[in-house]
Amino acid sequence: MHQLTRRALCLLSVGLLSACAAKWQGPPTPHFDGSRFSNPGHTKDSSVAGYLWLRLTGAQATWPDSVPVVPQPPPPPRVDDGSARVTFIGHATVLIQVAGLNIVTDPVWSERASPFSFAGPKRVQAPGVAFDALPKIDVVLISHDHYDHLDLATLKRLDARDQPQVIVPLGNKALVADAMPASRVSEHDWGDRVALKGGVTVDLEPMLHGSGRSPFDQQTTLWAAYVVQAGPIKIYHVGDAGYGNGAVYQATGRKYGGFDLAILPIGAYEPVSFMADSHMSPAEAVKLMNDVRARSALAHHFEAFQLGFEAYDAPRRALAAALQAAQLPADRFLAPQPGQALRITAGPR
Repeated sequence: MHQLTRRALCLLSVGLLSACAAKWQGPPTPHFDGSRFSNPGHTKDSSVAGYLWLRLTGAQATWPDSVPVVPQPPPPPRVDDGSARVTFIGHATVLIQVAGLNIVTDPVWSERASPFSFAGPKRVQAPGVAFDALPKIDVVLISHDHYDHLDLATLKRLDARDQPQVIVPLGNKALVADAMPASRVSEHDWGDRVALKGGVTVDLEPMLHGSGRSPFDQQTTLWAAYVVQAGPIKIYHVGDAGYGNGAVYQATGRKYGGFDLAILPIGAYEPVSFMADSHMSPAEAVKLMNDVRARSALAHHFEAFQLGFEAYDAPRRALAAALQAAQLPADRFLAPQPGQALRITAGPR
């Protein structure tokens, strides 16, 4: 079969999948019209059909088939010394260890970010921590339902092994709970706070993005950023988002008085004319770090799956250039290797 035909069939198969479509039913709010969610003050013009056509007809940069991962020290079973240890696993998967809790964001250990094992974006880098080397997970935070963030196969493995508490934005509970029958799953709106053990709290906040696992369920479930607070330590995690005019993030910075660490996406931003609705550039991520008054930042959403059109190493290079242009030290915003960890302590913001 011709290569273009095979590619077209794979993309159309992914795009036309409508199984397991979720939908939130509830009263209207400023960001929910009774049927679909939105980003107040920010119009989303891109679509699934547009993305599929772009993938079919656009000129993507050529990525390597595989990039080796340099082994890193495994995470400890727990961290309970007043600091936090944040380990970059890969893509949007980050392990946050703080106050004796192990929290993982958007866990994906699968080979593809896709509903299929034979088609869709394939992992270029292995996870920086093997699943079997992962400490017992207490809490899972899911930012939204796109396949590169909500991976049912990984959630089933976590459910069988750890039975964690799972926090999702509105409309995502049914899908996740079906995959994780032994775990406690709760869904929440922007502005909600969830209390965890040891006085740790998790807050859901706006980010500029969208949702949908097929063309038929677009924006019918909510997306959210997360704030993890453990004593004086404040960590902000944006799973996947556009930047817009920055107002959403500036408001978050004012609300929380700054953060010790912001975990921010830097990849899949080209072509900007299409991707800006949902994905920020590295330069915009640097702006966001300043908007929320973060003392430091950790990059994610790059180098694992080819979702945008930029070169494999373009986000890393663009981040370095943006920091230099802003006259900020390179270690202020780290683009980590898979498995690399940071120790975070509370400090002036």
